[in-house]
Amino acid sequence: MKKRGRADLPLHGGSAPRWLFERMVRLSRGITEVIIEEYGREEFLRRITDPHWFQALACTIGFDWHSSGTTTTTCGALKEGVDAQEHGIAVLGGKGRTSRKTPDEIRELENIYSIKPSNVNELINNSKLSAKVDNSCVQDDYQLYHHCFIVTEKGDWAVVQQGMKEDIGYARRYHWLSEGVEDFVEEPHEGVCCDRKEDEVLNMTSVKSEEARKTSVDLLNDDPDHLKKYLDQKGQTTLTDFDEAKRVKQLKMPSHHPVLDIDLSDKEWKVLKRAYEIQPENYEELIALKGIGPKKIRALALVSDLIFGSEASWEDPVKYSFAHGGKDGTPYPVDKEVYDATIKILESDITKADVPEKDKHHAVKRLSSFLDA
Repeated sequence: MKKRGRADLPLHGGSAPRWLFERMVRLSRGITEVIIEEYGREEFLRRITDPHWFQALACTIGFDWHSSGTTTTTCGALKEGVDAQEHGIAVLGGKGRTSRKTPDEIRELENIYSIKPSNVNELINNSKLSAKVDNSCVQDDYQLYHHCFIVTEKGDWAVVQQGMKEDIGYARRYHWLSEGVEDFVEEPHEGVCCDRKEDEVLNMTSVKSEEARKTSVDLLNDDPDHLKKYLDQKGQTTLTDFDEAKRVKQLKMPSHHPVLDIDLSDKEWKVLKRAYEIQPENYEELIALKGIGPKKIRALALVSDLIFGSEASWEDPVKYSFAHGGKDGTPYPVDKEVYDATIKILESDITKADVPEKDKHHAVKRLSSFLDA
């Protein structure tokens, strides 16, 4: 049973100074080592994909509650502090252009962990699919700009990625865990974190969108040419065609109304035609095809509803909120039991970590203020 809640992640200016980041690297490495030694690498993945624990870790190693860069800098500290050969965990990817190097970094694991080429290709596919799903199947207007892919020597993996909605200055974080992903296109997340719950989000990963996913595949495989009458807005009749100047005495509306806000270019129609020639067997194969992006996914979903009544979910999948207070020091109600458990675990990890006592003292102090705020 997955937890439920939401997370507060407003963006603030500034960046972590080098002296602080170096301490964050040491402390995150020390905590990771303790977890691996006492609980195993799989447990580290479970914790890093638990939004509560991730946020507590970020605050413990040096961040205020919702400081800007919490996700990117924490993942960056882990990437620099955790050694793939020494710890049996590789932290890959990152922010912006660095995220696009993830496939190449995964390929390097073939030599480090002796992973079979076929398994390497599968990991690359998992990395790409998780990003494709959060950018195209969850249409919440938060554009991904950070992708962190974490892999163990056994091939277990986790994803922590983040998108931004620039017009409001808020970020949204998406957590994935391999052992929890039974289907990439149906309820794949461990958590989706953001303070804002959007009014209308096309969520093709919802269990409520199952029929819309199936119908989308059927529509594409039946030849997309017959979709043009539903999506092509050229020549649409409007009320201005019946004004007094034209002396039209009878108002006769067309029998068909195109779906609004979906205007596919000739290039985009060619993408659908190529997809039709491939004949994807399921929705996961459909979205994985080159060129199948948000607009085409949305078009298929809308026509699925229009023709067959296969309605997709328009409910925002946000699940976690950390309304606990931040730079302004204003506290909000929290689930004390959850945080107590998280704090106790991290306190134990900090105490056992192989880092300077001064760093431990500051970490425990930040951890205490995290709970008492």
